[in-house]
Amino acid sequence: MALFAATLTALLLFLMQPAAARWPLLLVVAVAVTGLVLRERRADDPFIDVRLLAGNAPLVATYVRQLLASTVSYAFLYGFTQWLEQGRGLTATGAGLALLPMFVVAIAVTTVFGRREQVRGKLVVGGALQVLACLGLPLLHDDSPLWLVVAVVGVVGVPQGLIGLANQNALYRQAHPDRLGSSAGLLRTSMYLGAMVAAAANAAAFPERADTAGLHALAVVLTVVSVLLLAMSAIDRSLRRRCPEAAPALGPDPATPPVPDAPQGLGGRLRRT
Repeated sequence: MALFAATLTALLLFLMQPAAARWPLLLVVAVAVTGLVLRERRADDPFIDVRLLAGNAPLVATYVRQLLASTVSYAFLYGFTQWLEQGRGLTATGAGLALLPMFVVAIAVTTVFGRREQVRGKLVVGGALQVLACLGLPLLHDDSPLWLVVAVVGVVGVPQGLIGLANQNALYRQAHPDRLGSSAGLLRTSMYLGAMVAAAANAAAFPERADTAGLHALAVVLTVVSVLLLAMSAIDRSLRRRCPEAAPALGPDPATPPVPDAPQGLGGRLRRT
């Protein structure tokens, strides 16, 4: 746990103010990660089972998708909010109201699709709409009409509601049952890593103030991240099938019909297949 904390702390300190003079922090990250891997490989009850992760590529891909999605989500939530106030000139209350459609749409999408176990479809649709939202950011300027701002915000709400659900369902399919708790914790850690990257992206795009030029520069970064997320979701064939040692699903598999009660025959009760 100490090595894990040292890794994240050093990485966060570097991302807060990325500069060549702060390279020793990356050296601390490398040393801490190496020590963490060596220690966990030898531990009988590891904090992070790196051996299990090394043999579970689909689960690692889910962590990467969560990191990418969180990067866009947090960069948009905090960076775009700053631009609404400093670039678009809205008050704090106005910026909050302008962001409200994102949360309303996300809650509605989660309510409708939350009980559906489908993973790949949610990731592809959510990823595509996330790319669309990022492409909409360069259309915004200091004098853009409020309806255009609200439209971009509303589109962002759909991937907010879909991608998180899909990654959680993917984890339940892919994680080993004996490591489900730690696997879920690493999914949350991936989200925090995305928040750290988003903070660095916002700081680089808005060094002095959140102006429109910075928003457009941030849009380029977020578009690249979103395209990568969409590509990973589209080509990942493991999302179409259940891993043999995965945890139980959140619901019944619709492709598998229930087994009916065995009928009574003259020779007695038949065995259920």
